[in-house]
Amino acid sequence: MLCCADRDWSDRDWPDRDWSGRAEAWGSGKEVLIALTSLRGHDDNHGHGKRGAWPRRLWSVDVTPDVPPVQPSPDQKVERVLVVSAHPDDVDFGAAGTVATWTDAEIIVTYCIITDGQAGGFELSTPRDAMVDIRRTEQRAAASVVGVDDVRFLGYVDGELVATQTLVGQLTRAIREVRPQRMVVPSPERDYARIYRSHPDHLAAGDAALRAIYPAARNPFAFPELLDEGLAPWTVDDTWLMAHPSSNHAVDISAVIDRKIAAVMAHTSQHEYPEERSSDLRQAFAGDELGFGANSYAEGFFVVPTA
Repeated sequence: MLCCADRDWSDRDWPDRDWSGRAEAWGSGKEVLIALTSLRGHDDNHGHGKRGAWPRRLWSVDVTPDVPPVQPSPDQKVERVLVVSAHPDDVDFGAAGTVATWTDAEIIVTYCIITDGQAGGFELSTPRDAMVDIRRTEQRAAASVVGVDDVRFLGYVDGELVATQTLVGQLTRAIREVRPQRMVVPSPERDYARIYRSHPDHLAAGDAALRAIYPAARNPFAFPELLDEGLAPWTVDDTWLMAHPSSNHAVDISAVIDRKIAAVMAHTSQHEYPEERSSDLRQAFAGDELGFGANSYAEGFFVVPTA
């Protein structure tokens, strides 16, 4: 939905100063102001920023005309959702507000967390092997805040994820077990405008998940051992990409913003400065950027029809 085009920035070479710029939207004349906030205290480089990484400033950017909004399957037709993420807390930064709206509507949501987040945190004295239990406990607590009871961990090593055929098979198994009408997964495309969102583990997780969604999960001849176990092929109706370079759908999370923030903050091992992080999150998910007006909050996705 958004891109940075021809700009006339002031002081753009001085990151310690506040500045603003202007860009004309192609054919629309609209101007969008985006607050890029410093998401402080998150020091694992998993796409959520770290202290001092993003100075607060306003950017004026283009509305990309060739990414029309889409209308995914109505929530009323969705019984089950499967969320795949690379690390503990990725889903909470990317989609916890949306997940809360779904569980409030009695949609069953399952999380599948691929790595254990061993490379996260800010305490150098914490043994890396101890982080596995810490981060799994935090993810379960965060999930409960937004109504998710089923949290599955695949146990891969943080920072070493590759979209192998083995991983595709494990995700195919999860799809056939859960049988979701909708999935939420990381985008496999790198966002060069906001590179911190495109951790290599995110890209690998998104690639493997999409390969599982299509064609493996629906193909009876892919991973035939699953069919032997009674796990029949399954087709996912639509797939929502988190942290994609552009968005074509947004969800108003104003009514559940406190729960989203609580879910993020449940990952206490990741927040060296929790009070600053909580404040920054409200700015980062302000809904006016996505068309919901002042004093609202929203999460954006790129929705792909996969039926």
